[in-house]
Amino acid sequence: MFPVRIEIIPAQGIVERVQALVPATTTLSVTCLPHHGIERTMRTAVELSDAGYKVIPHLAARSIRTRAELTEIVRGCDAAGIREVFVIGGDRKQSAGVYDSALPVLEDIAQYSSGMMRAGVAGYPEGHPLVSPVDLLDGLLAKQHLASHVVTQMCFSAGKIHDFAALLRREGVHLPVWAGVAGSVPRTKLVALSTQIGVGSSLKFLSRRGPLARKLLSGDRYSPDSLISGLESQPANLAGIHLYSFNSLESLPAGPDQAPTSALQTALIRGAARDN
Repeated sequence: MFPVRIEIIPAQGIVERVQALVPATTTLSVTCLPHHGIERTMRTAVELSDAGYKVIPHLAARSIRTRAELTEIVRGCDAAGIREVFVIGGDRKQSAGVYDSALPVLEDIAQYSSGMMRAGVAGYPEGHPLVSPVDLLDGLLAKQHLASHVVTQMCFSAGKIHDFAALLRREGVHLPVWAGVAGSVPRTKLVALSTQIGVGSSLKFLSRRGPLARKLLSGDRYSPDSLISGLESQPANLAGIHLYSFNSLESLPAGPDQAPTSALQTALIRGAARDN
C-alpha cells in the first residue's frame, strides 16, 4: 500500500479544517499560489507543523524576492521542525526578484541548509504547456543531485504515470516518483482545473474507457479509486501518492479507527504510518 501525502491550499481557515478532518499522522503539502504569496504558505506550514503534522511547504522560485528572504524561509523551516520543501518555478509571469527557476533556489537551499533540507521537484507525465519535453528532462537531470524526489503533475492515467517513471529511469533520472492524483472533488471544478494546467489528454483518455470510467466523470464528484488501483498494479515504479485535495477534505477518513469505504481511504489509513 502506497504512502499518501495530501496537498492543501493555504486558504483562510484551512488550519482549523485540517485539524478537524485530517488525521495528525498525515503528511501535508502546502501550495504557493501567485495571489497568496510565500508568506501565507509559510505561515500555514508553520501552524500545521506546530499542530503535529509533517509539513512540506511549496517554494515558488518566481515568488521569492531576495536571497535574504530565502535564507529566512530556510531558518523558519528549521525552527518549526520542517525538514522538507517542494521547489517549483511557479506560475508568476514575472519574477518577484532574483530567481526565475527552481534550480538556483535548490542550489541556495543546499548551501544554506548544509545539504540537510530535503527538496522535491516537479515532473510532468503529459508535458508542460510552455516547456518542451527535452527541456523538462534536461531540467530534471540538472536538478536531481539537489533533489530528493519527483512529484508529478495531476494525471488521470495510471499508464501514463508508469510510463513517465520508466522514462525517467531510462534517461538517467533515478529520483523516487510520487504520483500526482486528484482527490474526491466536484467534477466541474476538476475538469476546469485540468484544462488550465494542461492534463486534458489523460482526462480524455479516462472518458473513453467505457461506462464505468465515464460514470466517474459524469457524477457530482470524481473518484480516484480506479486510478489508485491502477497505480498499485506496478508498485515498484512509485514511491507514493501525492493527493491534490483542492481543500475538499470531507471525504478523507477521520482517523485510523474509522472503517475505510474507498481505495483512497484505505490508502490513507494504511499508508500514513509508512510516510512518518
